[in-house]
Order: sequence, then C-alpha cells, then structure tokens
Amino acid sequence: QVQLRESGGGSVQAGGSLRLACTASGYRYRTYCMGWFRQAPGKEREGVARITVRDTTSYADSVKGRFTISRDNTKNTLYLQMNNLKPEDTGMYYCAAARGEICSLGAEIFNSWGQGTQVTVSS
Repeated sequence: QVQLRESGGGSVQAGGSLRLACTASGYRYRTYCMGWFRQAPGKEREGVARITVRDTTSYADSVKGRFTISRDNTKNTLYLQMNNLKPEDTGMYYCAAARGEICSLGAEIFNSWGQGTQVTVSS
C-alpha cells in the first residue's frame, strides 16, 4: 500500500505563504495522478489542485493564481506552494494518490490518503 505523509502546515498571517509537501513511500507506488484536498470544520472536503504524470495541472477556482502544485518524481514528493493566503484557506490539507486513467479533483478516484496537515490563516 502506498503511504503518504504531509508536512509544511502551520499558522500564518493573511497574505503569507506556505509550502506543503507530501512524501510517498512503498514498493508498489504507482500513480497517474496526485492531488491536494482540504476540509474546514463544518464544510465538505474540497479538491484544491491535482497534477497528472505528464505534469498537467488543474486548480479550484478559489485558489487559481495563488497556489501551485508540482511534483518531484525522483523524491516521490508532491508539493503545494500557497501564496497570498486568505483566512478562508484555513483547514486540514490532505494529499492523495490515484491509479488509473482519470485524473480530476473528485475525491472518489483517489486510492491513498495522507493523515493531513493543518493550515491556519489569521486575518
């Protein structure tokens, strides 16, 4: 089973930046797609960004122009650079990996999930 671990969360002031990382491990790690999701208290889980094995990216409208997803396959690591953070970005951020031909922001296609890292943005 692929194991995912997020890091890089923390507390920042509005307008600040954070970079999240997700490291994947496991001998049978294979994926066509990786993504970042977030969930705030009392809200539904939201797809933030995803990236294909060919480095095609897609973002939620709420983060376009502010967040950048990337991957380093030699390190088995996924990144999310978050700039100009807003209080509404606050939540638990999860990385996820999917195997298959479909790569989207839909949580249902992802097979493996990390434990999450907390991001808190104060006004």
